[in-house]
Amino acid sequence: MSVTARIERVLADIRARDRAINAFVDLTEERALAQARRVDRFLQAGRSPGRLSGIPFAVKNLFDVKGLATLAGSRINRELPPASRDATLVRRLENAGAVLVGTLNMDEYAYGFSTENSHYGPTRNPHHQAHVAGGSSGGSAAAVAADLVPLTLGSDTNGSIRVPASFCGVWGLKPTYGRLSRAGTFPFVGSLDHVGPFAQSVADLAAAYDAMQGTDPGDPVCRPPRSVETVSDRLEAGLEGLRVARAVGYFEDGAEPAVVERVAQAAAALGATRTVEVPDAALGRAAAFVITAAEGAQLHLANLRKRAEDFEPLIQDRLLAGALMPAAWYLQAQRVRRWYYRKVMPLFDSVDAILAPATPRPAQKIGQETFTVRGRTMLARPNAGMLTQPISCIGLPVVAAPVGAVADPDDSGAPLPVGMQIIAAPWREDICFRVARALERAGAARFVAAKTQCSS
Repeated sequence: MSVTARIERVLADIRARDRAINAFVDLTEERALAQARRVDRFLQAGRSPGRLSGIPFAVKNLFDVKGLATLAGSRINRELPPASRDATLVRRLENAGAVLVGTLNMDEYAYGFSTENSHYGPTRNPHHQAHVAGGSSGGSAAAVAADLVPLTLGSDTNGSIRVPASFCGVWGLKPTYGRLSRAGTFPFVGSLDHVGPFAQSVADLAAAYDAMQGTDPGDPVCRPPRSVETVSDRLEAGLEGLRVARAVGYFEDGAEPAVVERVAQAAAALGATRTVEVPDAALGRAAAFVITAAEGAQLHLANLRKRAEDFEPLIQDRLLAGALMPAAWYLQAQRVRRWYYRKVMPLFDSVDAILAPATPRPAQKIGQETFTVRGRTMLARPNAGMLTQPISCIGLPVVAAPVGAVADPDDSGAPLPVGMQIIAAPWREDICFRVARALERAGAARFVAAKTQCSS
């Protein structure tokens, strides 16, 4: 089958099946077919168009796509002019032969963990459509889980790749802060924002990561110690020489026992018997909360003053509260963040990778205000990220791995996916990928498509 024929089929499938999921906001049909024809011409000439030849992908709609307004899940951004050029990572994926087919739903301005968007509708979990897909990159995870596309891009400030990856049962990568360029993306919290891919396999995740690497003057934070660190060729290196441990303390106390058991099973599959405790993780999370509120509100301050009613109701109060936050709180949170980083880094003198739950439990239902974790009732939307925020606060690389399904403790329905974080020291994505591939090879972490649940 030609790439053009494949992309035509993918576009038709999205039009037919996405009505039940609401992952997509825009289809880039004309552009996709033009790129598909270009890839076909390369192949017909006996030339390789790149390592992602003909792979369809879609992006969270905070990535600039030439000719489209960058919505970032908002009503206000509809008034922006169309983007004049593509985001760096979109361009790099297409240069590797991938084919952009559309943009994806998200929490407004990336401020949320559920993708219950009042402007564009909620994205539904393909495994059980009454439940959320997670957020803020919910459309990105759901599109992969529903087998609409095998590869998507999202962003992660406090957990916005890892939470939806866990809830939807897909692979995701939050790289080291500064590893992948954010140029051409609508910001949320400049000192915490990361971007990265979702995929159906570790190999696809690694191939996308490899294609997107490189410094970029458009993002002054993007200054990795090596411009390119290819991981695809080292996926089968195994775990020889790697010291893997399971996180206890905060990460076990904050997760349902069934989720902890899935992580323990994954650790056992690797022969990892050691445990570690991440020190003061709760303080790291608290610092991330304050920094997020302050920076997020300042970014939108002009519109908050003039048109607060046009913001998503689910984030309006948080933005207003952030705008009123004393500067001293923000400065202290940044000091705590640096202190916390110095407390955590010595862990990597004795271990190379740390395994921890990605979410405290499976996805809650759409509209559900609270959920239960170990018998404790808490607000659902902010606490979906309670296990991811301490990690992104200090910019560590993480691969989110789908490690099975567990029952919703608030409902007797069918089990839902949960994920695990594979955490390494800064700039050691290669370790995350080696552990992820070993888990995938052992059958302890794997993607299971939810396609049969998506009929319109």
